[in-house]
Amino acid sequence: MAKRDYYEVLGCERGSDETVLKASFRKLAMKWHPDKNPGDPEAEVRFKEISEAYEVLKDPQKRGAYDRFGHAAFENGGGGGGGAGFNADFASTFADIFDDLFGGSMGRGGGQQRGGGGGRARGADLRYNMDITLEEAFSGKTAQINIPTSISCEVCSGTGAKAGTQPKTCRTCGGAGKIRHAQGFFTLERTCPSCQGRGSVIEDPCPNCGGAGRVTRERNLQVQIPAGVEDGTRIRLAGEGEAGVRGGPAGDLYIFLSIEPHTFFQREGADLYCRAPISMVTAALGGTVEVPTIGGEKTNVKIPEGTQSGKRLRMAGSGMPVLRSRSFGDMYVQVVVETPQNLTKRQKELLAEFEGLSSSETHPESNGFFAKMKDFFQGAGSDNE
Repeated sequence: MAKRDYYEVLGCERGSDETVLKASFRKLAMKWHPDKNPGDPEAEVRFKEISEAYEVLKDPQKRGAYDRFGHAAFENGGGGGGGAGFNADFASTFADIFDDLFGGSMGRGGGQQRGGGGGRARGADLRYNMDITLEEAFSGKTAQINIPTSISCEVCSGTGAKAGTQPKTCRTCGGAGKIRHAQGFFTLERTCPSCQGRGSVIEDPCPNCGGAGRVTRERNLQVQIPAGVEDGTRIRLAGEGEAGVRGGPAGDLYIFLSIEPHTFFQREGADLYCRAPISMVTAALGGTVEVPTIGGEKTNVKIPEGTQSGKRLRMAGSGMPVLRSRSFGDMYVQVVVETPQNLTKRQKELLAEFEGLSSSETHPESNGFFAKMKDFFQGAGSDNE
């Protein structure tokens, strides 16, 4: 009987990309797999037909030859179709399908878990949220934290077996942690159901940990917070997470830092910003204003004559340290000119007298604004004539 067109077998158009081909192959392979259709010879034939079609079409070179010459491209030893051996990519694709079908894996150590084989599973990672002040972020600190976590059982030394006994090799898998099952021309590997992939069983568990090899305790840890950390910084303490199962490696502890709002300063990267109110007289005549620094000191900032409200004055190198370097950011002092309130009669008289003596040079910005406004309305009036 003549072979069916490979695209027809997979139910795909000739221009289909690799993603479409693979998705169609997975769907059909799961439908017609012999294990899903025991005793059905048609299913086995269809499964082999689907496998052969995908083996050719997934390979760009083989697919190009097939598109030009059809099945004739692989006749007389042409390679690719009908009986060609599985390569690594093809085996990987089948492994994904077997995961869907059986929940196991094909040749990938199904009984092993993250962090080590033989059931010595790696412990879970832990998260700890820590609040620090901006001053602590500036200078750095050594913090002490208490965390409840799982540690290796001191009675059984993490083995999970009662003192004086040892875990025994699993009789089902012979210590491999997985068992093999032959199905047609495939060999499947699945996690051993007796030992759950550990390769050993505990017949007499430790009474202190119940066979888990770990117990829950509160631990006190010392954490070094480096100078210059920012909000959201993550610090990793390797091996300080939960202890692994039955002597497996411990997980990691991740500390996430949150910096509390500050009374005076706002932070942007390594730079600091603060607001400093000054009197109208200081703004006009110039002078100095005392401001705090993040290091806990006070410093005088020079106010130039004629300073306007909102002007920022830069203090180089007075900001936050840059993490893992010797450089520092800057501090910016934003000047806010304060309008005087609760004036006495004499103060009001003096201000009125000053206003009378003022000129366009005294208030250039306000005079310029009103001049522009006058021109604007004069222009609008001429347009309406």
